[in-house]
Amino acid sequence: MSSKEVSEKWGISDRRIRVLCSEGRIEGAMKTGRNWSIPADAVKPADAREISKKNYIGLDFDFSYIDLLKESIDENRPFTKGLGNSLKEKLIVEWTYNSNAIEGNTLTLSETKVVLEGITVGGKSMREHLEAINHREAILFVEDLIANKEPLSEWNIKNIHALIIKEIDNTNAGKYRTENVVISGARHMPPKHYEVGDLMQKLIAEYQKEWKEFHPIVRATLIHGEFVKIHPFIDGNGRTSRLLLNFELMKNGYPPIIIKNEDRARYYDVLDMAHTTMNYEPFIKLVSELVIESEILWLSLLD
Repeated sequence: MSSKEVSEKWGISDRRIRVLCSEGRIEGAMKTGRNWSIPADAVKPADAREISKKNYIGLDFDFSYIDLLKESIDENRPFTKGLGNSLKEKLIVEWTYNSNAIEGNTLTLSETKVVLEGITVGGKSMREHLEAINHREAILFVEDLIANKEPLSEWNIKNIHALIIKEIDNTNAGKYRTENVVISGARHMPPKHYEVGDLMQKLIAEYQKEWKEFHPIVRATLIHGEFVKIHPFIDGNGRTSRLLLNFELMKNGYPPIIIKNEDRARYYDVLDMAHTTMNYEPFIKLVSELVIESEILWLSLLD
């Protein structure tokens, strides 16, 4: 359908339809020349102008030291090819190992490295092998989004998720859940499945409109926390959320972070606090500590 046809169908202006398409808020919309082609079954996005501002707590944080370290890293850009490749390899292996381990994957760090080199590890399930391979592909996809200056959209979030559970659960890959869920060990209760689509649209609108004034680390923490709060997919929400967090950091020139498996108790605690009280201060503190850790590592390699 054309933007004009969709305009008449939804009862909003053609200009507004084009803006929504350019913001990536109409799933499946494709630009051909100066015009937009929109699927006939596309869902009308929630109106960001109707979104009431949420009362987040604990967003004020001193990022001056973090930004000072970032400036030192930026002074050394572009990195040499050898350093860039070694950082990328280390990142992929450790990020994949830890993110999967948090979700119960039993591959060790060294086994994860071997699997990513194309070798099968005896005694480990096919699912565990696929989780490692898929996570690497999702990291590379996120890097491509950043390189191409692609905006964060529902479409790209679904694509990230589809890569995460490719060949593990193709039925639900990249599709919002159609049943209710509970999160083991958490006080927070995710919304009903029929609320997910509307809540995800509102989340993207909030990210694009309300969070512009926030520091990138705050935005990265919020997109992770508010995404997981919705829990839009049956499986793979944690891995997807950590990819979204690093998408926002990397897009703004910060090194990606790795939330370690041994820190998962603290990680779950600060996440549940954010979900149940809207207090993001402990979560932002955790993310900030990990950003500093990553920055110091990068600087040590640049000496």
